[in-house]
Amino acid sequence: MQGWDIQRELHNKVVAGDKPSTVLLLEHAAVYTAGKLTEDHERPFDGTPVVPVDRGGKLTWHGPGQLIAYPILKLKNRAGIRDYVERLEAVMIAIMEDYGIKATRVKGRAGVWVLADDKGPDRKIAAIGIRVLDGVTMHGVAINCSNDLAPYAQIIACGITDASVTTMSIETGKTINPADIAERFIEEFRKHEEALVSSPEGALQ
Repeated sequence: MQGWDIQRELHNKVVAGDKPSTVLLLEHAAVYTAGKLTEDHERPFDGTPVVPVDRGGKLTWHGPGQLIAYPILKLKNRAGIRDYVERLEAVMIAIMEDYGIKATRVKGRAGVWVLADDKGPDRKIAAIGIRVLDGVTMHGVAINCSNDLAPYAQIIACGITDASVTTMSIETGKTINPADIAERFIEEFRKHEEALVSSPEGALQ
């Protein structure tokens, strides 16, 4: 079963109350995915196939070396999507701090960023793309740990032309793999559980 199929199945069960809120952690095989706002000129220049998905945002790449986290949560406040996104960003910023990476938000741009310095211009180190359907979240975040950045050269990632991408490994000079931060992601995410999840029955699993 593919990650997308697992996600939809879990989403349906959480909506129905048959399963508590859950966070999927995984590592995708290499794939380009296009959110609902993707424009034709942003697609791969070499004609590489793209998988359309129903999240927000634009075109991005997923693959080995990225930690993918898909929280399937019954939100306490259905209108609190901005708060949810900011909490996801806070989780990732806290993880970056553990490794001495100065990451931050950038106004008007989703995800987590390393600001311009002597290493280069502003660069995205983690992406966010979500959807909320029937009060339950889908999709989530992609944290660049040790992934190859070459696939980004074939696209206009997230529709942004004036910034680049980076990884935790590049920023620290040490190899950091998805497995190295998976447990830390859950630990940090749990700090926001009470504020996000709608009821004890929806406690994070």
